[in-house]
Amino acid sequence: MEPRFFDAHCHLDLMLSPDAAASESAALGLGLFDCGVNPRDFSAANERARRQPGIIAGIGLHPWWLADGRCGAAEVNLLCELASRERFIGEIGLDFSSRFAGTEGVQTQAFERLCQALSQHPLAGRVLSIHAVRAAGATLDILESSGLLKNDPNSPTIIFHWFSGTSDELVRARHAGSFFSINERMLATKRGREYARQIPLNRLLLETDAPAEQNKETTARQLVDSLARTSEVVAAIKKCDSRSIESAVLGNTHSIFDLR
Repeated sequence: MEPRFFDAHCHLDLMLSPDAAASESAALGLGLFDCGVNPRDFSAANERARRQPGIIAGIGLHPWWLADGRCGAAEVNLLCELASRERFIGEIGLDFSSRFAGTEGVQTQAFERLCQALSQHPLAGRVLSIHAVRAAGATLDILESSGLLKNDPNSPTIIFHWFSGTSDELVRARHAGSFFSINERMLATKRGREYARQIPLNRLLLETDAPAEQNKETTARQLVDSLARTSEVVAAIKKCDSRSIESAVLGNTHSIFDLR
């Protein structure tokens, strides 16, 4: 079934019933990028993706999990070991918001280690879904210094999920060839809507970042409805019809994720 929507950033593992959401997604023709938050959960997520068409499992280590101590050196080591062999990476990145003050060094060291591992083990078609809160510049610096931000067909595809950096950082990320996945909550802010206006259609993806809360009951139908609303808002911002947005986004999705 040709999907109408692809959720470029969500978390099945954080949903109350991940297997049920995965099965319903397949039934609805919804594709999704299931971004991991803990590398120890990757095996189960990967197995779920093997069972369900259209679901792609990413190995990740969310900076929140690192900052609050849920993950540590052992998980960073595991992430670097497994990710060096994997094509789909995420959620990874940095969060320098006040909530995580004092953990910038730990986060940076882990992200640098991962980027170096990926650079030393290049893989065609690799995709990175990146979290960067009050840290977009630092994130871009590390990607660049690791050789992952080259305008080169062999470089990984960089997706900034829910971009919230400065205008200058948005321009820098755009010029580096990055993609951007947009969700409803991003579009609830004036800055988020302005950024959506500035992001070219050929660099645009849709996401839900669901669930909003861990262990919250979440259905694939809710994901589809959220993506549809996001598409409609982006269409209004860009002064075109929602089908044009959906078509462009699906084209980007097929190119990035090599969907069949």
